Amino acid sequence: MRKVCRLAREVLDICAAAVRPGITTDELDEIAHKACIERDSYPSPLNYVNFPKSICTSINEVICHGIPDQRKLVDGDIINLDITLYHGGFHGDLNETYYVGDKAKANPDTVRVVETSRDCLDEAIKLVKPGMLFRDPGNVIEKLAKQRNCSVVRTYIGHGINQLFHCNPNVPHYAKNKAVGVAKPGMCFTIEPMINLGTYKDTTWPDKWTSTTSDGKMSAQFEHTLLVTEGGVEVLTARFPDSPGGRMPIPGIDRNGEGGKKQI
Repeated sequence: MRKVCRLAREVLDICAAAVRPGITTDELDEIAHKACIERDSYPSPLNYVNFPKSICTSINEVICHGIPDQRKLVDGDIINLDITLYHGGFHGDLNETYYVGDKAKANPDTVRVVETSRDCLDEAIKLVKPGMLFRDPGNVIEKLAKQRNCSVVRTYIGHGINQLFHCNPNVPHYAKNKAVGVAKPGMCFTIEPMINLGTYKDTTWPDKWTSTTSDGKMSAQFEHTLLVTEGGVEVLTARFPDSPGGRMPIPGIDRNGEGGKKQI
């Protein structure tokens, strides 16, 4: 799991470094697919329940599972790149949301939703240790999202991952959920909060994969694969020192006192 997650991080970083105005999501898919093959890995999404591409590319109001196509990215977009590799019998899964173009000129509301999603993941990871109830991360995530005037998607959740792409445990991201189970050393699972500017409700396109916000407002997501250790948690898909993207200040919001200052 450590190896495949490290390889998955490498592929995400290669793909993210190519994000710029004018590139198509099909081109990003090709870059990621090639990087997977170069690492003796298979892109887990390809042909998974008829998903037709090697990565998910979710732009602006797309919450998750966007299918790469010929749409060109434009300045001011945000794009989530969701990467999963299969290597040596195991899957490694992660995603991040990136600003397209000059991120210093990004719309303040766009920055708020992207950075809130990033912070929600960071805060949830702080809970992970032996004995954590799988229903608990959702309470922390929704509390922070509401403080930032954002909402939390309920349809999609974190999941167990190992020799299977998706399995138990289920890790919802919203408060007062009824998830069962307790974290134990050796478990691997993802936390991947999807945070919206408007309603939490989602709509699925006729392609049966693309999920968008029901009101057309922006959505952002971040995901790590986590390993529960005897003393806490190991972030298997942690960022490298030179990973593309990274934290932005949120206009009008002081993160001090909210936690989440450390970027994982």
